Amino acid sequence: MPARFRLPMPHSFHSYQPRQGHGLPHDPIASILGPRPIGWISTRSPEGVINLAPYSFFNVFNYKPPIVAFSSVGWKDTIRNARDTGEFVINLATRELAEQVNLTSTEVQRDATEFELAGLTPLDSTLVAAPRVAESPASLECRVTQLQQLAGVDGEKVDTWMALGEVVAVHIATSLLDEGRYDTAAARPILRAGGPADYYEITPEARFKMYRPK
Repeated sequence: MPARFRLPMPHSFHSYQPRQGHGLPHDPIASILGPRPIGWISTRSPEGVINLAPYSFFNVFNYKPPIVAFSSVGWKDTIRNARDTGEFVINLATRELAEQVNLTSTEVQRDATEFELAGLTPLDSTLVAAPRVAESPASLECRVTQLQQLAGVDGEKVDTWMALGEVVAVHIATSLLDEGRYDTAAARPILRAGGPADYYEITPEARFKMYRPK
Protein backbone atom coordinates (compact mmCIF):
# COMPACT_ATOMS: atom_id res chain seq x y z
CA MET A 1 0.00 0.00 0.00
CA PRO A 2 1.42 3.44 -0.89
CA ALA A 3 3.04 5.23 2.05
CA ARG A 4 0.82 8.30 1.60
CA PHE A 5 -2.17 6.35 2.97
CA ARG A 6 -2.56 6.34 6.75
CA LEU A 7 -5.46 4.10 7.67
CA PRO A 8 -7.21 4.26 11.05
CA MET A 9 -6.55 1.69 13.74
CA PRO A 10 -8.98 -1.27 13.93
CA HIS A 11 -12.28 -0.42 15.61
CA SER A 12 -14.31 -2.11 18.29
CA PHE A 13 -17.97 -2.30 17.25
CA HIS A 14 -21.47 -2.03 18.71
CA SER A 15 -23.41 -4.36 16.40
CA TYR A 16 -27.14 -5.03 16.24
CA GLN A 17 -30.02 -6.09 13.98
CA PRO A 18 -32.51 -3.22 13.58
CA ARG A 19 -35.61 -5.42 13.85
CA GLN A 20 -34.35 -6.59 17.27
CA GLY A 21 -33.59 -3.08 18.58
CA HIS A 22 -30.43 -1.00 18.73
CA GLY A 23 -29.95 -0.77 22.50
CA LEU A 24 -28.94 2.90 22.27
CA PRO A 25 -30.61 6.13 23.47
CA HIS A 26 -31.51 7.07 19.86
CA ASP A 27 -31.65 5.19 16.56
CA PRO A 28 -28.20 5.85 15.02
CA ILE A 29 -28.88 5.03 11.35
CA ALA A 30 -30.14 8.50 10.46
CA SER A 31 -27.03 9.94 12.12
CA ILE A 32 -24.64 7.51 10.42
CA LEU A 33 -26.10 8.38 7.02
CA GLY A 34 -25.87 12.10 7.66
CA PRO A 35 -25.91 14.92 7.80
CA ARG A 36 -28.66 14.76 5.20
CA PRO A 37 -29.86 17.57 2.93
CA ILE A 38 -33.32 18.91 3.69
CA GLY A 39 -35.97 19.04 1.01
CA TRP A 40 -38.09 22.06 1.93
CA ILE A 41 -41.07 21.12 -0.17
CA SER A 42 -43.91 23.36 -1.26
CA THR A 43 -47.07 22.03 -2.89
CA ARG A 44 -50.53 23.25 -3.82
CA SER A 45 -53.64 21.15 -3.31
CA PRO A 46 -56.21 20.73 -6.10
CA GLU A 47 -58.38 23.14 -4.08
CA GLY A 48 -55.62 25.77 -4.16
CA VAL A 49 -54.33 25.49 -0.57
CA ILE A 50 -50.55 25.88 -0.45
CA ASN A 51 -48.40 23.75 1.84
CA LEU A 52 -44.76 23.85 2.94
CA ALA A 53 -42.85 21.24 4.95
CA PRO A 54 -39.25 20.00 5.44
CA TYR A 55 -38.21 16.41 4.63
CA SER A 56 -34.75 15.08 5.45
CA PHE A 57 -35.27 11.80 3.59
CA PHE A 58 -34.36 13.64 0.41
CA ASN A 59 -31.70 13.82 -2.31
CA VAL A 60 -30.92 13.95 -6.04
CA PHE A 61 -30.64 10.63 -7.90
CA ASN A 62 -29.92 11.39 -11.55
CA TYR A 63 -28.14 13.99 -13.70
CA LYS A 64 -29.97 14.02 -17.04
CA PRO A 65 -32.81 14.43 -16.62
CA PRO A 66 -32.31 15.67 -13.05
CA ILE A 67 -34.43 13.52 -10.75
CA VAL A 68 -34.93 14.21 -7.06
CA ALA A 69 -36.85 12.23 -4.46
CA PHE A 70 -38.23 12.63 -0.97
CA SER A 71 -40.10 10.30 1.33
CA SER A 72 -42.82 11.08 3.84
CA VAL A 73 -43.17 9.01 7.00
CA GLY A 74 -46.94 9.03 7.25
CA TRP A 75 -49.51 10.13 4.66
CA LYS A 76 -49.03 13.92 4.89
CA ASP A 77 -50.49 16.83 2.91
CA THR A 78 -47.24 17.16 0.93
CA ILE A 79 -47.34 13.62 -0.44
CA ARG A 80 -51.10 13.84 -1.02
CA ASN A 81 -50.72 17.08 -2.99
CA ALA A 82 -47.81 15.65 -4.99
CA ARG A 83 -49.97 12.67 -5.92
CA ASP A 84 -53.08 14.69 -6.72
CA THR A 85 -51.37 17.44 -8.76
CA GLY A 86 -48.20 15.74 -9.98
CA GLU A 87 -46.07 18.70 -8.88
CA PHE A 88 -43.88 19.97 -6.05
CA VAL A 89 -41.10 22.51 -5.49
CA ILE A 90 -37.85 22.03 -3.57
CA ASN A 91 -36.69 25.19 -1.78
CA LEU A 92 -33.17 25.46 -0.34
CA ALA A 93 -33.15 25.35 3.47
CA THR A 94 -30.44 27.71 4.74
CA ARG A 95 -29.02 28.75 8.11
CA GLU A 96 -30.65 32.16 7.73
CA LEU A 97 -34.03 30.46 7.31
CA ALA A 98 -33.51 27.66 9.84
CA GLU A 99 -36.14 28.89 12.29
CA GLN A 100 -38.69 29.19 9.50
CA VAL A 101 -37.81 25.69 8.25
CA ASN A 102 -38.41 24.35 11.75
CA LEU A 103 -41.73 26.18 12.09
CA THR A 104 -43.02 24.64 8.87
CA SER A 105 -42.63 21.17 10.37
CA THR A 106 -45.60 22.00 12.64
CA GLU A 107 -48.82 20.07 12.04
CA VAL A 108 -51.52 22.51 10.90
CA GLN A 109 -55.09 22.17 9.69
CA ARG A 110 -55.43 21.06 6.06
CA ASP A 111 -56.92 24.43 5.07
CA ALA A 112 -54.10 26.38 6.79
CA THR A 113 -50.77 27.37 5.27
CA GLU A 114 -47.29 27.06 6.75
CA PHE A 115 -46.20 30.05 4.67
CA GLU A 116 -48.31 32.32 6.88
CA LEU A 117 -47.29 30.50 10.06
CA ALA A 118 -43.59 31.08 9.31
CA GLY A 119 -44.00 34.58 7.85
CA LEU A 120 -42.79 33.47 4.41
CA THR A 121 -43.72 34.79 0.98
CA PRO A 122 -45.14 32.46 -1.69
CA LEU A 123 -43.72 33.26 -5.12
CA ASP A 124 -45.28 32.03 -8.36
CA SER A 125 -43.36 29.28 -10.09
CA THR A 126 -42.88 29.31 -13.85
CA LEU A 127 -43.98 25.81 -14.90
CA VAL A 128 -45.84 24.33 -11.93
CA ALA A 129 -48.73 25.58 -9.81
CA ALA A 130 -46.96 25.02 -6.48
CA PRO A 131 -45.30 28.24 -5.25
CA ARG A 132 -41.65 28.82 -4.42
CA VAL A 133 -40.42 30.32 -1.14
CA ALA A 134 -39.42 33.86 -2.14
CA GLU A 135 -36.89 34.11 0.71
CA SER A 136 -35.05 30.93 -0.33
CA PRO A 137 -32.02 31.54 -2.60
CA ALA A 138 -32.59 28.45 -4.76
CA SER A 139 -35.66 26.50 -5.84
CA LEU A 140 -36.31 23.50 -8.08
CA GLU A 141 -39.69 23.10 -9.77
CA CYS A 142 -40.52 19.40 -10.13
CA ARG A 143 -43.07 17.18 -11.83
CA VAL A 144 -43.77 13.78 -10.27
CA THR A 145 -42.43 10.78 -12.20
CA GLN A 146 -43.14 8.04 -9.65
CA LEU A 147 -44.89 7.70 -6.30
CA GLN A 148 -44.80 4.51 -4.28
CA GLN A 149 -45.32 3.12 -0.81
CA LEU A 150 -42.17 1.57 0.65
CA ALA A 151 -41.94 -2.02 1.88
CA GLY A 152 -39.55 -4.07 4.01
CA VAL A 153 -37.61 -7.15 2.91
CA ASP A 154 -40.55 -9.25 4.08
CA GLY A 155 -42.81 -7.49 1.60
CA GLU A 156 -44.82 -5.75 4.32
CA LYS A 157 -45.81 -2.20 3.41
CA VAL A 158 -44.58 0.52 5.77
CA ASP A 159 -46.24 3.86 6.53
CA THR A 160 -43.84 5.74 4.26
CA TRP A 161 -44.33 7.05 0.73
CA MET A 162 -41.63 8.17 -1.71
CA ALA A 163 -42.16 10.69 -4.49
CA LEU A 164 -39.68 11.06 -7.33
CA GLY A 165 -39.78 14.09 -9.59
CA GLU A 166 -37.99 15.49 -12.60
CA VAL A 167 -36.65 19.00 -12.13
CA VAL A 168 -38.25 21.07 -14.89
CA ALA A 169 -37.18 24.58 -13.83
CA VAL A 170 -34.40 25.97 -11.62
CA HIS A 171 -34.09 29.33 -9.86
CA ILE A 172 -30.77 30.45 -8.31
CA ALA A 173 -29.99 33.77 -6.62
CA THR A 174 -27.28 35.40 -8.74
CA SER A 175 -25.31 36.12 -5.54
CA LEU A 176 -24.61 32.37 -5.33
CA LEU A 177 -23.02 32.21 -8.79
CA ASP A 178 -19.24 32.74 -8.71
CA GLU A 179 -18.04 33.18 -12.29
CA GLY A 180 -20.95 31.00 -13.37
CA ARG A 181 -20.36 28.25 -10.80
CA TYR A 182 -22.83 27.63 -8.01
CA ASP A 183 -21.19 28.28 -4.63
CA THR A 184 -22.64 25.68 -2.26
CA ALA A 185 -21.16 27.11 0.93
CA ALA A 186 -22.18 30.70 0.18
CA ALA A 187 -25.84 29.75 0.72
CA ARG A 188 -25.04 28.13 4.10
CA PRO A 189 -27.45 25.21 3.58
CA ILE A 190 -28.51 23.31 6.67
CA LEU A 191 -28.57 19.53 6.99
CA ARG A 192 -30.29 17.13 9.35
CA ALA A 193 -27.86 15.19 11.53
CA GLY A 194 -30.10 12.71 13.33
CA GLY A 195 -30.84 12.77 17.03
CA PRO A 196 -33.76 14.74 18.44
CA ALA A 197 -32.50 18.21 17.45
CA ASP A 198 -29.14 18.06 15.66
CA TYR A 199 -28.37 20.02 12.49
CA TYR A 200 -25.24 21.15 10.66
CA GLU A 201 -24.57 23.88 8.17
CA ILE A 202 -22.11 23.86 5.28
CA THR A 203 -19.35 26.46 5.50
CA PRO A 204 -16.36 27.27 3.25
CA GLU A 205 -13.99 26.01 5.98
CA ALA A 206 -15.47 22.50 5.74
CA ARG A 207 -14.63 22.09 2.04
CA PHE A 208 -11.78 19.97 0.71
CA LYS A 209 -11.00 18.88 -2.84
CA MET A 210 -10.42 15.32 -4.01
CA TYR A 211 -10.44 14.46 -7.72
CA ARG A 212 -11.42 11.02 -9.01
CA PRO A 213 -8.52 8.75 -9.99
CA LYS A 214 -7.84 8.59 -13.73
